[in-house]
Amino acid sequence: MRALIAAATGLALAFALVLAMTAMGTPTGRTSPKPLLTTVPSHP
Repeated sequence: MRALIAAATGLALAFALVLAMTAMGTPTGRTSPKPLLTTVPSHP
């Protein structure tokens, strides 16, 4: 029974966290116009 209560509490906290993040909305920022430059290692 204790494990069931712990699981329900964890699920409720996770759900509340998701709702809080959704309520805040998307951050007011923008992405960089420059693409990320990556290098591919040469094959031996």
